[in-house]
Amino acid sequence: MRFGFIGDIIGKVGRGLVGDYLGEVRKKYALDCVIANGENASHGFGLSVSTFLELQGYGVDIFTSGNHIWDKKDIFPLLSQKDSVILRPHNYPKGVMGSGIYKGKIKEEKFAVLNLMGSFGMPQCDNAFVCAKKVVESLQEEGIKNIIIDFHAEATSEKRAMFMMLRGKIGAILGTHTHVGTDDLEIFEGTFGVSDVGMSGARKSVIGMEIQEPIEKFLTGVPNRLRIPEGKGIPSIFQMVVFELENGFCKEAFKLKALDNGEIKQTLMAF
Repeated sequence: MRFGFIGDIIGKVGRGLVGDYLGEVRKKYALDCVIANGENASHGFGLSVSTFLELQGYGVDIFTSGNHIWDKKDIFPLLSQKDSVILRPHNYPKGVMGSGIYKGKIKEEKFAVLNLMGSFGMPQCDNAFVCAKKVVESLQEEGIKNIIIDFHAEATSEKRAMFMMLRGKIGAILGTHTHVGTDDLEIFEGTFGVSDVGMSGARKSVIGMEIQEPIEKFLTGVPNRLRIPEGKGIPSIFQMVVFELENGFCKEAFKLKALDNGEIKQTLMAF
């Protein structure tokens, strides 16, 4: 099974990049399934129905998220559907709408996607480590070997600890949330991990947002409204990872990147 995973898609710029590159990538690397974190896809905050449909049309199959999944209320009916392809972090308390698990099949082989959220610097949730351990064991009891996790977390140490806990037990654990891509792609005991896949959006920005407002916030401590850069010719970055799973373990993984609407290139191989 060959998967593609796109990290945080930031606003219109990020969506445009997905539209520009994903079709080519799916074809070139014969991807069976594409997963993307869509929680910042609508103006940087949340995932609207129209944005979901747009990205689905570009070739995204499954949508993970994080703390911003609640920002666009029109997505709630789709989020709440049984077997929805839109996930929210599974370690929200019991009774919260939606699910953080998607189960599917590719050529009669089962796979699952699990969405989790960290605790450091994030809204309060149940313990992600306890949740991960329990869910992975449950999925394996169902005969699902190919398990992929989007761990939406702030701290690299938290992501690294989760990777180490689950090594040899799942196919891939992919970090999102910080928007800053890391180069620690690694396959350890058959598990592929990276601390953060990195965003797709405006490159000359503060994690995808216009520069001035975040600077003012850090200078004054006063909250303000963050904006997505708009207009033509905005310097941009598109990045994603591609990996192959077989019998629950990762055989190969690498990163793809394109700058300023240029050629998409393979930049890193998992070590």
